[in-house]
Amino acid sequence: MIIMKQKPFDDLLAAMETDEKVFLAGCSECATACKVGGQEELDALRGRLTEAGKTVTGTCVFDTACRAGGVREGVKEHQAEIDAADSILVMACGTGVQSLGDRLDPKQVHPGTESLFVGEVEALGRYVEKCSVCNECVLEMTDGICPMTRCSKGLLNGPCGGYSADGKCEVDPEKDCAWILIYRRLKDRGHLDKVAGIQGPHDHSSHHHPRAYRWPKPERPKKKRPQEEPA
Repeated sequence: MIIMKQKPFDDLLAAMETDEKVFLAGCSECATACKVGGQEELDALRGRLTEAGKTVTGTCVFDTACRAGGVREGVKEHQAEIDAADSILVMACGTGVQSLGDRLDPKQVHPGTESLFVGEVEALGRYVEKCSVCNECVLEMTDGICPMTRCSKGLLNGPCGGYSADGKCEVDPEKDCAWILIYRRLKDRGHLDKVAGIQGPHDHSSHHHPRAYRWPKPERPKKKRPQEEPA
């Protein structure tokens, strides 16, 4: 899930300084879960913008703002309200902002949130980053604990010399050392042989941007040609 927070309200007003009318767009997935882009948040934002002298022409919580089909359907349903607005304030992740912006061009879109990281939801309002989307997963080696993300230094070959006696990280003493967690898990499962060798550095050349992925097309069975009858 993309974890995000709302930009300061004063920053939103500054971005929309010359816009009198605005349409509010949210997202039914990550932004709603993070309490920044669901209908409840859009309604509250409408009230604050109205008090600040703005006219809100309408609101829409898009069915996944990063999904092209959901954006098309939402735009079609709210086209008149969008056309009446000077700009669109998008309370969704950066991909959602761009997805709407590409389809509403030349209508101005304003990002209303800060995208923070891909995270695990421990509880409502409590999120933890556990994956860096690095394109070179090592979780098989570590039995499911990512050192690239959960180690503050991103080490691939065991802990640094700074971890404390109680297994905490020297960079953030509130956090457990990821490699101590890895070692304990592997030891308990009898899998320490997985980290017996030296791991080479990550191939960061594969992290070029922008990235894209498409499902491979399934191979279709070749049709057999009808055999010709012998003359």
